[in-house]
Amino acid sequence: MRSRIERPIALVGIMGAGKSTVGRLLALGLGVAFVDLDAAIEAVAGRSVAELFAREGEPAFRRRESQALAAALGREASVVACGGGVVLDPAHRRLLRERCHCVWLDVSAAVVWRRLAGEASGRPLLAMEDGERRLGELIDERSALYREVAETRIATDGRTPEEVARALLETLAAAGPRA
Repeated sequence: MRSRIERPIALVGIMGAGKSTVGRLLALGLGVAFVDLDAAIEAVAGRSVAELFAREGEPAFRRRESQALAAALGREASVVACGGGVVLDPAHRRLLRERCHCVWLDVSAAVVWRRLAGEASGRPLLAMEDGERRLGELIDERSALYREVAETRIATDGRTPEEVARALLETLAAAGPRA
């Protein structure tokens, strides 16, 4: 199914929600470009997100994220997979509300924990002794922000990335070209 879209579609949600995987599938289904915001930041910086956090700190990373988000949302017809913390900055939330159709991929902490179990080295939260509890707290803290920016919410628990992408394609087709 191919849909004509007039503005970018941004995927938000906690790490492990499936933003990058679903985003690639959605872009393919729509026949548009795919942008992984974290990958775009890494390409410019020449370092991983984890390295950027460790070497430069979160404020410096968020400045890089602001530049990458503005550039990604300046494109027409694309799918943008945002980092899990993109909603922490009020300016980012404004951009997401104004420049794109924002989709929240909602997922439970238990499912994220299972999905990312082998990735502790690249995700400091997962290496923490109480990481699963902290992950649940993080989801609780950010849910209101995801809800604030999202025009569409898709629950991903119990669904494959293909099922999530298909549901999104159907939702966007029903919404028409302004989706």
